[in-house]
Amino acid sequence: MSTALPVLATGYAALPAPPVVQVSPPAERTDAFLLRQQHFPDQVNFHAPGLKRYRTSAFEQTNPRAWLPISVTGDACALQCEHCVAKVLNPMISLQAAKNLYELCAELQQGGTKGVLVSGGSMKNGQVPLLKHVEHMKRIKDELGMKIICHTGLVSEETAAGLAWAGIDGAMIDIMGADETIDEVYHLEATVDDFEESLERLTRHGLMTLPHIVVGLHFGRLLGEQRALDIIAKYPVSALILVVLMPVFGTPMANLAPPPIEETTAFFRTARLAMPSTRVMLGCARPGGEMKLQLDRAAIDMGLNGIAFPAEGIVEYATASGLEPNFYEYCCSLTWGV
Repeated sequence: MSTALPVLATGYAALPAPPVVQVSPPAERTDAFLLRQQHFPDQVNFHAPGLKRYRTSAFEQTNPRAWLPISVTGDACALQCEHCVAKVLNPMISLQAAKNLYELCAELQQGGTKGVLVSGGSMKNGQVPLLKHVEHMKRIKDELGMKIICHTGLVSEETAAGLAWAGIDGAMIDIMGADETIDEVYHLEATVDDFEESLERLTRHGLMTLPHIVVGLHFGRLLGEQRALDIIAKYPVSALILVVLMPVFGTPMANLAPPPIEETTAFFRTARLAMPSTRVMLGCARPGGEMKLQLDRAAIDMGLNGIAFPAEGIVEYATASGLEPNFYEYCCSLTWGV
């Protein structure tokens, strides 16, 4: 089995320097930005994990293999969600039967990898089959010293306890706030209460829990995001990660318009106000082009703590807004630990 990722193999020498985008911060601070200043230093974190090649005039990966994603199910997923149909698994390193997770990570470490996202497709019950890998995760932590974040899906009591025993660095879980979305988008026989129960299990077992909200997941419109936020705000989570529906080629949602920019950025403000002392990050997945620039500027304006793969000019925008930039080649979910 090859662990090489073609998308990462080229390096950056041949990439042309991107144009610098001139941006100016707003004349007045938003209430969300001012609230952020009450709870956090005037710093902002920018992340570029090795999920894709990345370079701007202000931030460039130095080791594209520092942080890599692994799928424990290869390209298989039982749910075939409307927004994904397992497409997100394709670029990940597939865990084949010939190697266990420890052996794979030991090999990756030899190539410069310092941390991994352990993910995979879901089973019919909405869980990613992680439990059988927890002993290998513990060895990875104890013997290799690598960082591990898991994308869990729904979790059983046994899985939550196993991940805590393994000592992983974080557990990511998408929180749904509408039963209609769970049914019509995820094709999952579950309810909002099931997602809250999983969140409760992860936090009760002391895991660094990193809930995600996908803004606009219900076919490009907001439905349930506020309820998801209300649920998350009840628990001692380590960070809240906001991502935005990004129509993916080859999926049933490929031709959908992304969620309205005004509603999306307003939700950034709502999230900051609802969780003033919790790190709120803008994660990897969001539309590109001009909308990405608008989203990233809003993330700064609305007091978010960091951005994954910031658009060209956003580092300069943050600096002009009075924020000191920090740069990491780890997943933005690991902000608390870097």
